[in-house]
Amino acid sequence: MTELRPIREEDAGAFLALCRQLDEETHFMMLEPGERTTTVEQQQDRIRQVLKRENQIILVAEDAEKLVGYISGMGGDYRRNEKTVHIVIGILQSYTGQGIGKRFFQALEEWAVQHDLHRLELTVMTHNQRGIALYQRMGFEVEGVKRDDLFVDGGYIDQYMMAKLLS
Repeated sequence: MTELRPIREEDAGAFLALCRQLDEETHFMMLEPGERTTTVEQQQDRIRQVLKRENQIILVAEDAEKLVGYISGMGGDYRRNEKTVHIVIGILQSYTGQGIGKRFFQALEEWAVQHDLHRLELTVMTHNQRGIALYQRMGFEVEGVKRDDLFVDGGYIDQYMMAKLLS
């Protein structure tokens, strides 16, 4: 079974490889293939910065010592937004449909409650029906539409802004 755990500094290379594979596999992530220029050292520094913050986390899914997915929750930098957590999730296509996304959201929400965080939010391309269905099952609601927000494959794409309040 795929194990979920917090990211560690020594995961930097494997995490970067996972992100690059996700860039290749799906059009639903932000970066296009080849656009990610982060070095292992830069990734390691970013992980270190996340680990220092009470309101930030990256959880990874590991199968047979290979990272196969992640969810990140990044709380704001200031008192006014530190209780709001922006979420990004990515799971390799060969691991979708196995309940990893649901487990990620359950673990992230448990962490958020333990850290007295209030709002979970994300954006999702409006044609990502599987993603939207997962987020709605996890209690997220559409709060608005960002029209023509991204330029993907030669055309503009709308995104939903979705959120879940914890208390």
